[in-house]
Amino acid sequence: MKTTGRLSKANRQQKLLDLLDNDPFVTDEDLADKFFVSIQTIRLDRLELGIPELRERVKKVAEKNYQKVRSIVGTEIIGELIDLSLGERGISILETTPDMAFSKTNIVRGHHIFSQAESLAMSVIDAEVALTGVSNIKYLSPVQAGDKMVAKAEVVRVRGNKHFVHVKIHVNQNQVFRGKFILIAIHSREV
Repeated sequence: MKTTGRLSKANRQQKLLDLLDNDPFVTDEDLADKFFVSIQTIRLDRLELGIPELRERVKKVAEKNYQKVRSIVGTEIIGELIDLSLGERGISILETTPDMAFSKTNIVRGHHIFSQAESLAMSVIDAEVALTGVSNIKYLSPVQAGDKMVAKAEVVRVRGNKHFVHVKIHVNQNQVFRGKFILIAIHSREV
């Protein structure tokens, strides 16, 4: 997906705007490779164009998606919600930290991984209130503190008030967790 040859500054900046409008999650390193310039040049272009760094772009996208969530409050979602099609699918990203891990092994505790998966599963449900009725989970490989976990949820079936949601979590394109959830939608008069 590289461009051929160097572009003028104006052309590069226009293509940079177009590219980040379509995919706000492209890193400065990837942009530098694409445009055959240094990372510093990309940073200067972003600064000149008023484009925030990747972390801020992710937060902006997440804020828009939090407003769509019906079953839980956006701040209860573990990780940043970067994509949401209510009743269909969603994606969240969680950057792990040393305080999430066992100090002896630097391996992230399972409840952090499960929490990201469960909260994403609840987020994709098109219901005012939902509870986890059943979960079938499998930890496939350890996650180290500092790893970025990308969770993808998909509603695979809805039967009555039961929503069947599959969640997969990847680190560097390697699947580290999978979960199958049955979430129960509760009507407000039952609460």
